[in-house]
Amino acid sequence: MKLQDPMKTVKALVGENVRKSERCCGESGTFGVTRPDIATQVRFRKEEELRKDEAALRAEGLVGEKGNVKILTSCPSCLQGLTRYNHDLQNGLLEADYIVIEMARKILGEDWLKQYVRAANDGGIERVLV
Repeated sequence: MKLQDPMKTVKALVGENVRKSERCCGESGTFGVTRPDIATQVRFRKEEELRKDEAALRAEGLVGEKGNVKILTSCPSCLQGLTRYNHDLQNGLLEADYIVIEMARKILGEDWLKQYVRAANDGGIERVLV
């Protein structure tokens, strides 16, 4: 990911119909606790951007009228913060997940985790990881 534009990787994974979200969610770590006044404004701006992106995706017909919108991240703090937005979209839900989980789903299939656990249990993790 660090050697090329991350959007190139994401688009190769899920297709061209992707929008990049630049803003911080404002809810991870201690930021929301130590400076709720600032964190609330950051969260508000992120929510505005998510709603704008949601509307654009729906207007372009890339997401169904009540379909869920997925946002991917590589940051554990962001994932925690983004899960708080689950019900903030106008229609449908916001699904937040790690980009590596989405990669595993697309490349290895929906039951990739079960297969991984089974392989790890059958022969040890050293036989699964390369």
